[in-house]
Amino acid sequence: MPDTVLQLQTDDPLRIAHALAARLATTAVARDHAGGHAAQERALIRDSGLLTLSIPTEFGGAGASWETVYAVIRILARADSALAHVFGFHHLQLAGITLYGSEEQQRRLLTATVRDQLFWGNALNPLDKRTIATAHADGFTLDGIKSFSSGSVGADWLTVSAWDEAAGAALIGVLPANATGVEVQPDWDAFGQRQTDSGNVRFNGVHLPRELVLQLPGQAPTPQATLRSQVAQLIMTNLYLGIAQGAFEAARSYTSEQARAWFASGVEKASDDPLVQHRYGQLWLLLRPAELASDHAGSLLERAFRRGAALTAPERGAVAVAGAEAKALAHRAGIEISSQMFELAGARATSAKLGFDRFWRNARVHTLHDPIDYKIRDLGRYALDGTLPTPTPYS
Repeated sequence: MPDTVLQLQTDDPLRIAHALAARLATTAVARDHAGGHAAQERALIRDSGLLTLSIPTEFGGAGASWETVYAVIRILARADSALAHVFGFHHLQLAGITLYGSEEQQRRLLTATVRDQLFWGNALNPLDKRTIATAHADGFTLDGIKSFSSGSVGADWLTVSAWDEAAGAALIGVLPANATGVEVQPDWDAFGQRQTDSGNVRFNGVHLPRELVLQLPGQAPTPQATLRSQVAQLIMTNLYLGIAQGAFEAARSYTSEQARAWFASGVEKASDDPLVQHRYGQLWLLLRPAELASDHAGSLLERAFRRGAALTAPERGAVAVAGAEAKALAHRAGIEISSQMFELAGARATSAKLGFDRFWRNARVHTLHDPIDYKIRDLGRYALDGTLPTPTPYS
C-alpha cells in the first residue's frame, strides 16, 4: 500500500486538504490565466493520498463518509475550484463503481486504484449519445465522441457511457485512458473552470471487454444505482459553496486590509461603514443557509449510500429533495457573492493581479451544468403535492 494512503488512514483528511489547498492557492491566479492542464498540481493531489478517501477500507482506502469527501471538495474549491472539480469527479467515478459494479468489479478496480494511485476521469455525459456501442461475443466496440469529459486529460482510467442502438439504451463501463483507440483531447476552452480537463474524448473502434461493463444497455437501475446523480449534484453544490466561501473571504480580507472608505461615509475604515456592514450581512445570509443545507444533504446522502441495496425509492427521493435545496442555495450564493464582492471591495479590487474575477467566472461556467430552474421546479412540485423528483442523470 502506498505511504500516502497509510498516512491518510492515520491522519485527519481535512488537515491534509487544508495543506493541499494552501499549496494550490499559491499558483491559482497564474494558472487560471494560463489555462491548460495542471499536471504538477494534479500530482500534488495524487501525492496527498486523498484520491483514496471514499474507497472502503476493505479495498485499502480511507473509508471516509460522503460528508468528509464533500468537506474536502469545499476546502479545495475555496482555493481552486477547477482542481476541486477534477478531484470531486474522480470520486464520482469511484461511486459509480460501487453503485453499478459487481463485487468482483469493485474489488478489482478499487483495489487497483489504491495500489497504483489511479486518477479517474469522466467520459459518461448522458446527454451526448454520439458514442455508439456495438455488441459482440466478448463485449462491445465503441465509436464516437464524448463532450464535457471532466478530468479526462491526465486520467489513468475513464468511466464511459455509449448508446446501443439495437437495445435503444446506454451502457456504462470503464476503460484505461490509454486503451487502443481512445483519444483524449485537451480542447476545453471555457472562460471559467479553465483547468478541469473537460474537453472531448474520441473512441475509434475501442474494445470494451464485458468484464469492464458496469451496467448493460437497458438494465433497469435500482434506487441504489440512481444515487450516482445525487453524488454528482452534491459535488457541484459543494464546488459552488466553496467558490462562495472563497469569494467571501477574499472580499472580507480586502475590505478589512486594503479597501478605502468612501468619502461620504464619515468613517476612516471601509469595514466601519454601516452600508458596507449591511451588505456583508446580506451576503452572509446567502452563505449560511447554503452551508447548512449542503451539510444536511450530505448527511442524507451518506445515510442512503450506506443503505445499499435496501434503499427504497422514497428514501432516495428525500435525498434528491435535500440535494435540490442545497444546490439552488449554493448556486445563488456562488453567483451573487462572487459578483457583489466588487461593489464592496471597490474599483482597485478589479486589478488583474488579484484574480478575484476568477470566482465569478468559475461560478458562472459551472452553474450552467444543468438548469437550476428545473431543481426549483422539482422543489415546487414537492411543496405543492409531495411529488418526489423523478430519478434522471441530473435529478
